[in-house]
Amino acid sequence: MREQMKLVLNFSMFLLAFFSFSSKSLSLTDYQIKRFCAKEKRVSLCIKNLQEKRSDLQKGKLIEIPVTPFKR
Repeated sequence: MREQMKLVLNFSMFLLAFFSFSSKSLSLTDYQIKRFCAKEKRVSLCIKNLQEKRSDLQKGKLIEIPVTPFKR
């Protein structure tokens, strides 16, 4: 009986986590895009590319994300 309750509890927690995190995708705001692109040589091209990637991400398409090293 106790094992069945643990199984039910674990399964319900898994379903809760799966449905709460599966359909959400976090994208950059306009302010974050402008702040990120301020360091680039071609600011307007950078902003346009990131806004297109954000749009594709919100539509559910796969995108390639460049990784830049963090400098203090």
